[in-house]
Amino acid sequence: MKRAADDKEIIRIVALNVRSTRKAAGLSQEELAHEAEIDRTYISQVERQRRNLTISVLARIARALATTPDKLLIPPVSGPDRSVRKRRS
Repeated sequence: MKRAADDKEIIRIVALNVRSTRKAAGLSQEELAHEAEIDRTYISQVERQRRNLTISVLARIARALATTPDKLLIPPVSGPDRSVRKRRS
């Protein structure tokens, strides 16, 4: 059972990183898909954690985002809701 949880976690990490990197680059899903030479629905499925992508597709997405595949595999530093600001004391 641990293996299934590990698989879901890496898919979640990639999804969060692809979405946040794409948005930071100011790209739409369609623009990213065009640059990576894959279908827009594939990008949508990756970002919604519905797709377990291959290493070659991960590399194409990373190249289109001007990053490296390993950076898309690193867990984000902050939690899933990055918009929450700390209150000043």
